[in-house]
Amino acid sequence: MSDVLAVTEHRRGELRDVSFEVITAGRNLADETGGDLHLAVIGGDTESFADSLNREGVDAVHTVSEGEEFDHDVYTQAVEALHADLDPEVLLMPNSVNGLDYAPAVANSLDLPLVTDAVGLDYDDGLTVTREMYGSKVETTVEVSGDQQAVTIRSAEWPAAEGVGDAEIAEFDVDIEADDGSVVTGFEEVGGGDVDISEADFIVSIGRGIEEEDNLPLIEDLVEATDATLASSRPIVDNGWLPKNRQVGQSGKVVTPTVYLAIGISGAVQHVAGMKGADTIIAVNTDPNAPIFDIADYGIVGDLFEVVPELIEEFE
Repeated sequence: MSDVLAVTEHRRGELRDVSFEVITAGRNLADETGGDLHLAVIGGDTESFADSLNREGVDAVHTVSEGEEFDHDVYTQAVEALHADLDPEVLLMPNSVNGLDYAPAVANSLDLPLVTDAVGLDYDDGLTVTREMYGSKVETTVEVSGDQQAVTIRSAEWPAAEGVGDAEIAEFDVDIEADDGSVVTGFEEVGGGDVDISEADFIVSIGRGIEEEDNLPLIEDLVEATDATLASSRPIVDNGWLPKNRQVGQSGKVVTPTVYLAIGISGAVQHVAGMKGADTIIAVNTDPNAPIFDIADYGIVGDLFEVVPELIEEFE
């Protein structure tokens, strides 16, 4: 009963990054508990997903071929059935919109203690979970009681698992009971849905420093010149200058690009929580004491209205 069961996630036919991050978190934890790491992949092209998830350190991949996209009833019943069959010590789920939909239902049904939004996991005669509080200003360590526990993990806090594994891949049959109270009729991205910034490799992100909406075309020229993806901090979205699906941060999306170019962004903790997983962070800001420079790999202290045109000229 010292195994770890980790639930993966996909959207529109592609596995999400957190699916490979939960492997790393699960493998590390399984090494500490002395158990095996089991993965669950539910819905969609499970055969293809299982092949992709067969990374180093995975002992078994259990597929449940029910539905194409996320469905609360399917996920809840499938995870409960897998948990009953495998009897793991720890159940890991993504701290995503989908994960936070079914995780409480599963934990309640199985009578498991649930800790959400974990940024660290340790096991030494019991599970301890690290969480951030007060806008990521404080870290707390939670000792989780009980013989079995459930945890949702924050995306971008663990590296994605790599390497090819030799996991056992098997279909898991679940008799899903239809619920007349809810029916999934389709999938629609909130806020326009033209771009998923969480999948972008190069992000140009803007903050209050652009001052007004009329200055957006300047940034869009830089985005075009660098073949990047445009994103923003919350004030830009609150002003209605960009749609919600472009927002990075605690109340937006978590991004993990290779390059994150922050322009006119001060670096509030709520925003940093959504982009600190970027490989390289470059900041442009007039304030040399702006918090964004504390985490930036490269910084330019200057007026964006002078710096951005020069960057465009260099890239064009």
